[in-house]
Amino acid sequence: MTEVDRRPSPETFLRQAELEERHLRRGKLKIFLGYASGVGKSFRMLDEGRRRKERGQDVVVAAAQHAVSEDVEELIDRFEVIPPRMDLGAPALDVQLIRKRHPSVCLIDGLAYNNPPGSKHPYRWQDVEELLRNGISVVTSINLQYVAERQEQVEAIRGRVVKESVPLAFLLTADEIEIVDAPPEYCVDRANSRNGVMVAPEELSRQLSELREIALLLAAEVVDHQLEEYLHRNGVEQHYGANERILVCLTPRSNAALMIRRARRQAERFHGELYAVYVEQSDLDEDDRTTLESNLSLSREAKAQVHVLHGEDPVGAILKFAGEQGVTQIFVGHSQRTKWWNSWRPNPVERLILESDGIDVRIFPHSGGAM
Repeated sequence: MTEVDRRPSPETFLRQAELEERHLRRGKLKIFLGYASGVGKSFRMLDEGRRRKERGQDVVVAAAQHAVSEDVEELIDRFEVIPPRMDLGAPALDVQLIRKRHPSVCLIDGLAYNNPPGSKHPYRWQDVEELLRNGISVVTSINLQYVAERQEQVEAIRGRVVKESVPLAFLLTADEIEIVDAPPEYCVDRANSRNGVMVAPEELSRQLSELREIALLLAAEVVDHQLEEYLHRNGVEQHYGANERILVCLTPRSNAALMIRRARRQAERFHGELYAVYVEQSDLDEDDRTTLESNLSLSREAKAQVHVLHGEDPVGAILKFAGEQGVTQIFVGHSQRTKWWNSWRPNPVERLILESDGIDVRIFPHSGGAM
């Protein structure tokens, strides 16, 4: 292949230029994420606005919480405030007025509000999306319990149900996310006083610690998506994300049950993704095919994404798949028995380790056979 052959096509250059232009025209979204009420999201969001204003940016407040502390109220007084619409029966962002004013940065405290009937959009996050499309940057805040795809987990921990929600897909569009990471001990008294139902401090501290871990993993997922988007805009196909993506390589001889169990546990711990692959072979006997089908069934029961790969080079097929999916760990079985005529060259597992740049490889011994 010549050097010219490796260059992206004109169509690829055009597509990348269009993606980059849209990215530059769009306003920037920063989200302050709290894992519980009372961690100080409002203050941190407004303090971010204060710093930007001092650097010369045109910053306004478009939404603030009803009951705020004195230090938060003092910060709000430093900004121009765009009043909400009051003609719909409940306060709502005045998107039309904000667009007409067109500040550089708009501070919106409380992303997860439902808009009153008669609004242009049903949800506040959709108002924010409109502002972003029109080149206005937004700094906003949200509690973990309002992220739609995490609500079931949070409800199981805290036993409280909320009606409002924001889809994770919107959070993934953020250019920046910052966790307001107060220690659980700091939040215990405040959470009990807000709840009205007293919970033993030890139990509440445990609950808050679990919520904090979920919030940290959610932030990592947003960062992971930011990386993917950046690479996509710049035409980079291979990527390695911030979240764990674990790939289990199956064969009839591998210790599949152990590998899948360990991989599932790790994927759940880090809220990562689990893949299981098998490189198709045509010379398997009936026993091997039965074992392989059993291993594939175990993978599906573990909620792995199962793929059958094709190719004369199994290692190459695995590495290609791992690169396309941004895999961070590969679990593979390996026999200790090596024929003497292969001792002078790397075996498949050794080659996998040598060529899996940026990916951790974990080896699980099995009783016999090649990889």
